Amino acid sequence: FFLSSAVTVARAQVQQESSAETTEGIAISINCSHPTIQMFDYIYWYRLLPGRGPTFLVSGHRGNKVMRDPPGRLLVAKDRLSSALWLDRPRRRDAAVYYCSL
Repeated sequence: FFLSSAVTVARAQVQQESSAETTEGIAISINCSHPTIQMFDYIYWYRLLPGRGPTFLVSGHRGNKVMRDPPGRLLVAKDRLSSALWLDRPRRRDAAVYYCSL
Protein backbone atom coordinates (compact mmCIF):
# COMPACT_ATOMS: atom_id res chain seq x y z
CA PHE A 1 0.00 0.00 0.00
CA PHE A 2 1.04 3.61 -0.43
CA LEU A 3 1.87 6.19 2.17
CA SER A 4 1.92 9.70 0.81
CA SER A 5 3.52 12.78 2.17
CA ALA A 6 2.93 16.35 1.17
CA VAL A 7 4.92 19.53 1.40
CA THR A 8 3.62 21.89 4.06
CA VAL A 9 4.59 25.52 4.53
CA ALA A 10 4.44 27.13 7.94
CA ARG A 11 6.79 29.90 9.14
CA ALA A 12 9.65 27.93 7.63
CA GLN A 13 9.71 25.75 4.57
CA VAL A 14 9.76 21.98 4.80
CA GLN A 15 10.39 19.46 2.05
CA GLN A 16 9.13 15.88 1.93
CA GLU A 17 9.24 12.91 -0.39
CA SER A 18 6.22 12.77 -2.66
CA SER A 19 5.36 9.16 -1.79
CA ALA A 20 6.57 6.03 -0.08
CA GLU A 21 5.44 2.44 -0.38
CA THR A 22 5.69 -0.53 1.94
CA THR A 23 4.17 -3.92 2.57
CA GLU A 24 1.85 -4.36 5.54
CA GLY A 25 3.87 -5.02 8.68
CA ILE A 26 7.20 -3.83 7.17
CA ALA A 27 8.66 -0.73 8.87
CA ILE A 28 9.01 2.46 6.87
CA SER A 29 10.60 5.86 7.36
CA ILE A 30 8.99 9.04 5.98
CA ASN A 31 11.56 11.81 5.78
CA CYS A 32 11.20 15.57 6.11
CA SER A 33 13.82 18.25 5.51
CA HIS A 34 13.54 21.61 7.27
CA PRO A 35 16.73 23.53 6.37
CA THR A 36 15.52 26.87 7.75
CA ILE A 37 14.43 25.59 11.17
CA GLN A 38 14.93 28.05 14.01
CA MET A 39 16.33 27.24 17.46
CA PHE A 40 12.96 27.13 19.24
CA ASP A 41 10.88 25.56 16.46
CA TYR A 42 9.19 22.24 17.16
CA ILE A 43 8.59 19.64 14.47
CA TYR A 44 5.00 18.41 14.11
CA TRP A 45 3.70 15.41 12.19
CA TYR A 46 0.08 14.89 11.09
CA ARG A 47 -1.71 12.39 8.94
CA LEU A 48 -4.73 12.76 6.73
CA LEU A 49 -6.77 9.56 6.36
CA PRO A 50 -9.13 9.27 3.38
CA GLY A 51 -12.44 11.00 4.09
CA ARG A 52 -11.25 12.53 7.38
CA GLY A 53 -9.58 15.67 8.65
CA PRO A 54 -5.92 15.85 9.67
CA THR A 55 -4.89 14.13 12.91
CA PHE A 56 -1.93 15.13 15.07
CA LEU A 57 0.58 12.28 15.51
CA VAL A 58 3.67 13.51 17.33
CA SER A 59 5.88 16.53 17.91
CA GLY A 60 9.44 16.95 19.04
CA HIS A 61 12.36 19.31 19.36
CA ARG A 62 15.42 17.05 19.67
CA GLY A 63 16.28 13.35 19.75
CA ASN A 64 13.67 10.61 19.47
CA LYS A 65 10.09 10.49 20.62
CA VAL A 66 7.89 7.39 20.81
CA MET A 67 4.53 7.42 19.03
CA ARG A 68 1.75 5.04 20.09
CA ASP A 69 -0.82 5.21 17.28
CA PRO A 70 0.35 4.20 14.82
CA PRO A 71 3.29 2.50 16.60
CA GLY A 72 6.54 4.21 15.73
CA ARG A 73 8.69 7.18 16.59
CA LEU A 74 9.85 10.60 15.54
CA LEU A 75 13.59 10.80 14.88
CA VAL A 76 15.11 14.30 14.81
CA ALA A 77 18.61 14.69 13.34
CA LYS A 78 21.28 16.12 15.66
CA ASP A 79 21.56 19.25 13.50
CA ARG A 80 17.71 19.47 13.46
CA LEU A 81 17.75 20.07 9.70
CA SER A 82 15.72 16.92 9.07
CA SER A 83 13.43 14.49 10.79
CA ALA A 84 11.84 11.14 10.03
CA LEU A 85 8.57 9.57 11.01
CA TRP A 86 9.29 5.87 11.58
CA LEU A 87 6.29 3.54 11.43
CA ASP A 88 7.17 0.23 13.11
CA ARG A 89 4.45 -2.05 11.74
CA PRO A 90 2.20 -0.11 9.36
CA ARG A 91 -1.18 -1.63 8.53
CA ARG A 92 -3.45 -0.97 5.59
CA ARG A 93 -5.47 1.35 7.81
CA ASP A 94 -2.33 3.54 8.10
CA ALA A 95 -2.34 4.34 4.37
CA ALA A 96 -2.70 8.12 4.41
CA VAL A 97 -1.07 11.43 3.58
CA TYR A 98 1.57 12.31 6.20
CA TYR A 99 2.59 15.95 6.77
CA CYS A 100 5.41 17.53 8.71
CA SER A 101 5.39 21.16 9.73
CA LEU A 102 7.26 23.55 12.01
